[in-house]
Amino acid sequence: MRRLLIAGNWKMHLSAAKSVALAEEILHGEVPRSVDVAVCPPFVYLTAVGEVVRGSSVQLGAQNVHYADQGAFTGEVSPSMLLDVGCQCVILGHSERRQLFAETDVMVNRKLEAVMKAGLTAIVCVGETLAQREAGETFRVIASQMAGSVGSIPPSLVDRLVVAYEPVWAIGTGKTATPEQAQEVHADLRNWLQSRYNSSLAAATRIIYGGSVKPENAEMLLKQPDIDGALVGGASLSAKDFLEIVAAGR
Repeated sequence: MRRLLIAGNWKMHLSAAKSVALAEEILHGEVPRSVDVAVCPPFVYLTAVGEVVRGSSVQLGAQNVHYADQGAFTGEVSPSMLLDVGCQCVILGHSERRQLFAETDVMVNRKLEAVMKAGLTAIVCVGETLAQREAGETFRVIASQMAGSVGSIPPSLVDRLVVAYEPVWAIGTGKTATPEQAQEVHADLRNWLQSRYNSSLAAATRIIYGGSVKPENAEMLLKQPDIDGALVGGASLSAKDFLEIVAAGR
């Protein structure tokens, strides 16, 4: 049975003190044993937050990474650096990275290979724009992103993969895919994994939903058979809201 994963993407928010306080509140909250929890603060606060969650069930994650282990890449952070500060997972290919920083499937794939080589878990994001959905291209876009971003990964490493479906039109807009819309795409993603790998790996891989997840809609989303958790943006900045979303997975 797949364990639910609720990951908080703090994006470019908070201060050092507020990041530590938020992590402490989450750590002292009630987390069902059936749910995995991860927090992904900005790079500069990874060490401070890592100190808070070290030794707990709360995982530390990063929001991005570079594909090289070291080198003359000013402003970048490598997989080994993430490991060094205690990270267990990293978000790759978030729609904001793809849209605002021109990250391509090829770039995401190169990072994914480096992350898996380092032993980190990768949360790989895919999702369509509103224009693509309205044009009936959702499944084609998702399949193309999966092929380009994930397709090179061998079966032996798929256990380190989490797929996050995040419809671009529902990121930070207050709009959310209905549970039925989200389930339909999650089921299609699982079919893609089955076609690329096999039914066993497809059944074991976690596919989580990201797109204006809130306490009000979390329970209905998490009840869907192919939705294995949530990548939470704005609501993850409130310990109360985040813990309510976590509790919805019990």
